[in-house]
Amino acid sequence: MAALGSLLSGVRRLHCSVSARAGSQWRLQQGLAANPSGYGPLTELPDWSYADGRPAPPMKGQLRRKTQREKFAVSETSCTAVTGNGCWNTGMAAQTAEVAGRKKEAEKCS
Repeated sequence: MAALGSLLSGVRRLHCSVSARAGSQWRLQQGLAANPSGYGPLTELPDWSYADGRPAPPMKGQLRRKTQREKFAVSETSCTAVTGNGCWNTGMAAQTAEVAGRKKEAEKCS
């Protein structure tokens, strides 16, 4: 039993976290997903369909990714709208202040 323990302590363990990220920088530079399973036809399309041609029901992963994309789209849209309204409000306030400043200058000159 002791021999087995010493044998196992000398064995190097493999970690899959580093191998999962192998090539991710290259894939990002090429405009692809960092993870090869991130998106694409092999991930998004159904694995099977019925013999009569009907599509298969969506799988859990497909539904999860769809809801994630929808949430992201809504958050991006609302963030853009809030930022746009904020910029518009700030611009209008600056424009109003500028007009008021011009009126004061015109009153001082006359």
